[in-house]
Amino acid sequence: MSIFRKERDKSRHPEILAELHASLDRRYRPEDVADLVLALLAGKLTRRERVVLERAAKHSARRQERFSSMSADYARPVGGARQVAAANRLFEQDLAVDADDPAALLEFASRTGEPIGWAPERTDFLADRLNREAREAAGMDISKRQYNRRFRVLRRIAGKAGVLGVEHDKRRLLLIGVAGFAADIPLERFRADVAAACFVAYYTARRKLRREFSLSGRENPFDEIARMLLDRCGTGADWWMIAQVRATPDVLARLTDEERGRLLGQWWAVMRASADLLRTRWKDGTDREAMIVARGDDSTTWNNLAVAYNAARAGWLACLQSLDALDLLDVACPGKVMRLMAADLAAWHRGAGGDVDPNTAVWARLPLPWRVLDGSETCARADVEAACRTAGLDPVTSGWTAPAPRRGVAAFRPTPELVHGVSVADPVWAALLRRAGVFSGGPVKPELAAEAAHGLASGVVVSDLPVKDAPA
Repeated sequence: MSIFRKERDKSRHPEILAELHASLDRRYRPEDVADLVLALLAGKLTRRERVVLERAAKHSARRQERFSSMSADYARPVGGARQVAAANRLFEQDLAVDADDPAALLEFASRTGEPIGWAPERTDFLADRLNREAREAAGMDISKRQYNRRFRVLRRIAGKAGVLGVEHDKRRLLLIGVAGFAADIPLERFRADVAAACFVAYYTARRKLRREFSLSGRENPFDEIARMLLDRCGTGADWWMIAQVRATPDVLARLTDEERGRLLGQWWAVMRASADLLRTRWKDGTDREAMIVARGDDSTTWNNLAVAYNAARAGWLACLQSLDALDLLDVACPGKVMRLMAADLAAWHRGAGGDVDPNTAVWARLPLPWRVLDGSETCARADVEAACRTAGLDPVTSGWTAPAPRRGVAAFRPTPELVHGVSVADPVWAALLRRAGVFSGGPVKPELAAEAAHGLASGVVVSDLPVKDAPA
């Protein structure tokens, strides 16, 4: 490599680090992260390390000059810009506000509502509006109709702030479920340790890989590239930052007791937050022994929250173990939460000779976790162990009363192009099948049905699919 190219790559280091940091809050493919890491660490890698990174980097979008039909981000809540614009027009003002911040929206509504006596705690359209006498006493020179219009728009902004706050919480929990506390790492801390930053960025990209529609479990996100990048983090590395995304014994052992205690508290807070949201979405009529999606279920939200809760629970158990405090489970041991499964995937399992995941049987026999966390029901380690024995599971190795055992390091394989979990050979066909609604569980859009049928007949689907109406 020439000295001019080395200097050029070095000058891009702040830009590359900024993009890697931005990827923590998004859904970059591991290949694309590996390509950035390779450019960032140019000249600092051994020959073997370059070869290992190259296995992924050569499949990056930049190298292949191709696009992916899959989004590189998680859906973000829609802010209140439209409602703010309507309020500014109606009140003939030009107040600036961060329309994506729920607290800022409420503050905007409060300031805007002062001239008509509106406040965030007084939003009831029937009980809180001022009558004619009260409006006149307050010096309002507007008609009842104009007053009502202003009251309604402020009420909508207050409602939008509440919804937006919940949606932000759901997105944050989704990110924590798939990648730990990566999105909370400050840019300054990320930049301060390049080796740790490279591991965190690549490993979280691996953790964010979409689930494939298959009978086998998920692949271990800790692959050969993640291991190599972790091995480059020495004694002086920022192990607290690494522990935000990988709470395993080897990482937690590098922390102080105080740091492990702080991390324990972080995971406990996420358990409580995700459990509270799960409580609001639980239907008492759901068959806990099957956990099959029923009509009207928001399975996406439920599953995202379940992933967040289970990840937090696993992190909490890992911290308890690192502090030699697993005996606390003798008093309280909230169980896992099972995800809702699509009926066709469940039928596929049965048709292939399988059965319901035995973990589901344990979940069905235990009190609902949010009732354990709020103290309304009790569930101790002995209760969990008894449920595991009935289901034929080892409570320790299955992760019910201890952190799940570490799995073998995975070999890297390119990210498949997925449409609702089904692997498609070509991204263009994948985009068309997604627009048509194929594999979504709903009807295919009539205007795209012919093109979708042609694609399916052409063999663009490269993964196994369940047989419709598979025998039980």
